[in-house]
Amino acid sequence: MNETIQQKVTPSCVSAPAPRKVYVIGHKNPDTDSICSAIAYADIKRRTEEGIFEAKRAGQISQETQYVLDRFQVDPPGYVPNVAPRVKDMEVRRIPGVSDHISLKKAWNLMRTQNVNTLPIVQEGNMLEGLITISDIAKSYMDVYDNAILSTARTQYKNILETLDGTMVVGNEHAYFVKGKVVIAAANPDLMENYIEEDDLVILGNRYESQLCAIEMKAGCIIVCEGAPVSKTIQRLAADRVCAVISTPHDTYTVARLINQSMPVKFFMKSSNLITFHLDDYTDSIKDVMAKKRHRDFPILDKNDRYVGMVSRRNLLGIKRRQLILVDHNEKSQAVDNIESADILEIIDHHRLGSLETMAPVYFRNQPVGCTATILYQIYQERKLEIPKNIAGLLCAAIISDTLMFRSPTCTALDRAAAERLAEIAGIKCEEFATEMFAAGSNLKGRSPEEIFYQDFKKFELNKANFGVGQINSMNPDELKELKSRLLPYMEKALGAHGETMLFFMLTDIIHQSTELLCYGGENARLVEEAFHQTPVDHSIILPGVVSRKKQLIPAFMSALQQ
Repeated sequence: MNETIQQKVTPSCVSAPAPRKVYVIGHKNPDTDSICSAIAYADIKRRTEEGIFEAKRAGQISQETQYVLDRFQVDPPGYVPNVAPRVKDMEVRRIPGVSDHISLKKAWNLMRTQNVNTLPIVQEGNMLEGLITISDIAKSYMDVYDNAILSTARTQYKNILETLDGTMVVGNEHAYFVKGKVVIAAANPDLMENYIEEDDLVILGNRYESQLCAIEMKAGCIIVCEGAPVSKTIQRLAADRVCAVISTPHDTYTVARLINQSMPVKFFMKSSNLITFHLDDYTDSIKDVMAKKRHRDFPILDKNDRYVGMVSRRNLLGIKRRQLILVDHNEKSQAVDNIESADILEIIDHHRLGSLETMAPVYFRNQPVGCTATILYQIYQERKLEIPKNIAGLLCAAIISDTLMFRSPTCTALDRAAAERLAEIAGIKCEEFATEMFAAGSNLKGRSPEEIFYQDFKKFELNKANFGVGQINSMNPDELKELKSRLLPYMEKALGAHGETMLFFMLTDIIHQSTELLCYGGENARLVEEAFHQTPVDHSIILPGVVSRKKQLIPAFMSALQQ
């Protein structure tokens, strides 16, 4: 008995080489300047250079920054917590998947033309079903099988036709040979009757008597070799007895040698315990697996477990490192995780020189201004680029935030002039906008102490000292008092969670231009006393006139640590 089924057709996955992609990214726990500067500099690069430049962020967005993005209708940058190479950064070979019904011969030919050792077998929707390798095909030739292997493997007549360069004279090429054995009718018809059984596939020549005998013995299929004509009588009898007839130009020996190559790859493929990786897997996590297995090739799947291509161990050698442009920082401790695994192309910053090292020379622009956004305003002017209205709003907001509405000692005349011009472009008034933005940023209802503590948090290292400093700016003194009662107990729990031996938090009153510094852990009291000549009481100290972490607090701490 034969059955019919339509063979699946799998689309090709071949794609053109991707253009260069560069991430423009700020520091961890990003503030408004970090986010807005990344967006603006990505805009500058896209308009002046070839490639794909994308703004990214290395942490969660604060309430203040979210207000700014919403106000100017700009989508937040995508979140990138780690820049270590992933599988998708490797050269993934887009080897098209094939149906499990194709023949061994076709699989072999595909491997030769594509110069690969492994073919992925996929189901509808590019879902991985199994793998077939050159060694699997070689094994199919070398192993000894019984003469019923063709039916056991459920071989489609279409495969037999392709393998033998044959023509379907009688029958349905989409039907399957599922019962019987393969017989070579080399004897006369009298002897054939002794070994031909019902549903057998019989290979024979041009002898009418032999063809007739096979049909009368209820053969399932006869293969007529050497291109011999098949008479109308034989065709009619075959159709009446539901016997398929195939004509091939090859001789009997060649047909006997080739026939097993028509079996489907499904019968020989490996389908269990497949070792697969996903595009988003980090390469460090797959290296050990690849090293321990003797497989030459490994299938790659997307987030929906669909097959996309193959990689091998040698692909690890030419892996593409992430290309980054850093804005608003140059400290390794503040950078996105695994920054050492990436290629840093540029740094645009306004802070002190930090601990970051690069493998090659980079463009480094560092200016003593109050905000990175001020530098980006200058770059727009230098390159004679018109500043879009929404980006002008972002840059203005960043300057207002970083300089506390020009009240911070970090603020320069350049910052003020840039902010005022940007405000004109954006159609806002600095004072009014600042009030709204700071109010939004200090509205921390419903947020946990952890979220508040780390929303603007930076780590610093010097002379074996490892400490972190968070900051909240508010125009409401009562709100700062309430935050103090929540943050002090949390600091006790958070100490050491990320390797810091001391923790500090700045509760900065914008109106009165002062900061209450919360201190916890290690030798915080001695450090504060040496830096500001005051001793903390109940883990707290008031610092009049201190509003800037960058220019007032950190330099004082660093000077004290160097003594």
